[in-house]
Amino acid sequence: MAVDEKRFIQDLHKLRQFGAAGVGKGVIRPAYSEADIAARRWLAERMTEAGLTPHFDPVGNLFGLADGPSLLMGSHSDSQPEGGWLDGALGVIAALEVARSSDQPISVVSFQDEEGRFGVTTGSAVWSGGLAVAQADKLTDHTGETFGSARAAMADLAAGFVDPDQFTGFVEMHIEQGPSLDAQGDQIGVVTDIVGIRDMVVQFDGQQNHAGTTPMHLRRDAFQALSLFNTRLNEQFRNVVTPQTVWTIGHVDVHPGASSIVPGRVRFSMQWRDGDSDRLARMDEIIRTTAQGVAEEMGMGLSFGSLLGLAPVAMDQSLRGVLEDAAEQIAPGRWRLMPSGALHDATNVSRSMPVAMLFVPSIDGISHDFAEETAEADLIAGLKVLECAVQKLTSGM
Repeated sequence: MAVDEKRFIQDLHKLRQFGAAGVGKGVIRPAYSEADIAARRWLAERMTEAGLTPHFDPVGNLFGLADGPSLLMGSHSDSQPEGGWLDGALGVIAALEVARSSDQPISVVSFQDEEGRFGVTTGSAVWSGGLAVAQADKLTDHTGETFGSARAAMADLAAGFVDPDQFTGFVEMHIEQGPSLDAQGDQIGVVTDIVGIRDMVVQFDGQQNHAGTTPMHLRRDAFQALSLFNTRLNEQFRNVVTPQTVWTIGHVDVHPGASSIVPGRVRFSMQWRDGDSDRLARMDEIIRTTAQGVAEEMGMGLSFGSLLGLAPVAMDQSLRGVLEDAAEQIAPGRWRLMPSGALHDATNVSRSMPVAMLFVPSIDGISHDFAEETAEADLIAGLKVLECAVQKLTSGM
């Protein structure tokens, strides 16, 4: 077994061309977009060349299947609305390179909609049995398009769902998407556990009115309700969260969105993450109670969308141990154990098989941005750790 480092880097750049945008190496390749589907077709061709059998399932997950039982490796190839070239793509291309270089059966996967255009890691959630197709089809993106409508664009490629029982485990390589490895000068991170996540939409309904003639004390300004909610939420969380807990209001839709109209409605995303399930539940309670208090005080209507989320997941000890040994062999003294504050498909896959994850540094901790980047030497080090780990697994340690 000998991975081809040059081919690996070249394929990363080829995949980047699908949806290339912005400055540097930026990518716009959201799930089911023309760029996303074209990228998946290209990946299917590379899988065939590697001796794998490409298989698209009903929701657009792409598998490159080896014959018989195999280790599954990969990640996702869709991107954020303004994303970087390595997020997800690195894990898919690294898995492909290991698969075509190994004399052992390695299957490859690129899960669909990991970035959550419609939900939370939607493709792997459906495949792993955590989300029914009928339920997924009702999910909508920020424009109102449904998951069911979007996946119809891949109907000509779709076959049945792949049986998870044919895989012995799942290993996912990814950029860290945070500053820890880069700041410490480490080259490899072996993940101990993946944080849990909760995500829902909240809506305040006030009264749309004229911005010039409506006195301030008579307004029912929905945006002001959001502003007050955000301030109070930070205060309410103070004695509940830890330094590792995060929460984000990332998408805000103000209606009607005109400079001379008092906003009558504001709809916004609310997401929070933590490694403790009880804390996630407590935060949910605080969010709802705080929003209700604001709504009552300001005379607002209030509604909540469906609560989506995944529980924290610990990595498989055996697979993790193999990655640790491989990391020490390839990057002695330059690797560390670490949790993942970002969500990954491995969380869903853990329902069906043992899982493990490997990180490489993100320069300055930047991700979900056109400026996302990792040094080429670190990309190759991650690939070599995967290669070494596969050798250890297939040799029985």
